[in-house]
Amino acid sequence: MDIKEMFLQENVGGFDLMLRALLGSLAITVLALDLIGPGIWRWIIALIALSGLFSSITRHCLPYSLIGFSTARK
Repeated sequence: MDIKEMFLQENVGGFDLMLRALLGSLAITVLALDLIGPGIWRWIIALIALSGLFSSITRHCLPYSLIGFSTARK
């Protein structure tokens, strides 16, 4: 597998895609409503929001590519 294929091939789909978008949106809402106090948990929630929304928008998950796993339809 070449680098271009590893970074551009869609490998997230179906239920996995919906779950990532939902968790990312929920994490953004928690941060926007200031439900988490300052500290390490705020950064963890922000990381969950960023990775969940980014992977659901691009339909690509790098760890899935590295292990050769895909939930997208061919």
